[in-house]
Parts: sequence; C-alpha cells; structure tokens
Amino acid sequence: MRRLPVYLLLDTSGSMRGEPIEAVRTGVDMLVGMLRQDPYALETVWLSIITFDREVKVLLPLTALDTAQIPEITTPESGPTHLGDALRVLCREVRRDVARNSGETKGDWRPLLFIMTDGSPSDIALYRETIPEVHSCGFGMIVGCAAGPKASVEILSEVAQPTVRLDTLEASGLKTFFTWVSASVSRGSQSQGTTATPELPPPPPELLMVV
Repeated sequence: MRRLPVYLLLDTSGSMRGEPIEAVRTGVDMLVGMLRQDPYALETVWLSIITFDREVKVLLPLTALDTAQIPEITTPESGPTHLGDALRVLCREVRRDVARNSGETKGDWRPLLFIMTDGSPSDIALYRETIPEVHSCGFGMIVGCAAGPKASVEILSEVAQPTVRLDTLEASGLKTFFTWVSASVSRGSQSQGTTATPELPPPPPELLMVV
C-alpha cells in the first residue's frame, strides 16, 4: 500500500502558552480521531509532528495513522521561534522516510505539509535559505496558517501556498483550523492518483485564504 505522508509543523514558542497550546493539543487529537473514521485515510495516511520554539523536536516520527500515539505538546515560558531550523529538520525527515519511485516500484504519494505559527521566524536568514530545499522535497501541497495578530502572512507565504489567516488564538479558532486540516487530508487521501495536486476543501469563515 502506497502511503500518504502528512507532516505537521507546529509553533510551540512562549507566546503559545496557556489557551493556545491547550487548543493545539485538542486540535491534534481531533484531527487524528476524525481521520481514523475515514477508511481511505486510515489505510494510507502516515503522520509526523514536528514542533518548534527555541528547540526543534520531532515529537512523532512518520507513523501509521492507526498506531500513532500523540505525545504531549508543551511550550517554554518564553523564547524564539526557530521555524527555519524546523524546516531544515523537516527536509532531513522527508528525505530519509518518504519512499521515492524507482524503476521497479512505486514510492509513496507526494507528502502534504501543514505549518501553523503565531509569529515570524526568529532565524529569518536560515528560514529563507532553507525554502528552496523544502520546495525540492516534492510536497504535493504546503499549507500555512498565520494564527493571531502577530503572525506574518507575508513571510509564511514565502514557503507555504496557500496560506490562511486566523485572526485569533482562541481555542475555537484553532480547533476550526485542525478540523479543516483533517478535511483537507481526507480529500487528499481520496484523490491520490486522480489529480496532480490535491484540492483543498473551502475554508470555514474563521479562516481567510490570503494566498
């Protein structure tokens, strides 16, 4: 069975402490629960979760959806947002774990990437340096979510197209984002092999499509 690798890059910097990080935890649990109810997703989706603050952590290496155990997602009291370093780690993980087509066998489906941040990269030089490498990894889709008033849509859209804006960091909005991600992955799992690029479902009113 060809796999559909799905990568989540989640901002866990100090500004996410409190209600936002609790909502992220709930949202990830919701996402996994919803995808497990979709027989197409359950057969094909493999999930990886990478978090970034002052450190980058591969919380969940690429794992089959039906066996994935979601670790606790935590955030420091303060600190920078090392999205550039997270992209570097992501590229390493993708190149190691995603099977490519060969002359004799078909590899995995093109992976999907979802990035959520409430700010902008503290390591902006590394971020921009790593973007071409990310784009060379063969993602079928890279979706960004700029969450909250301090998130930079312009900078996030340099790597992610499309990018959506979420004006609030309240729990209801963040949960809506993860619900939409779940629907996007489900649609992607059903459309593999039929379209060159998966089509996103229409975003809910809370998510403004800006790119």
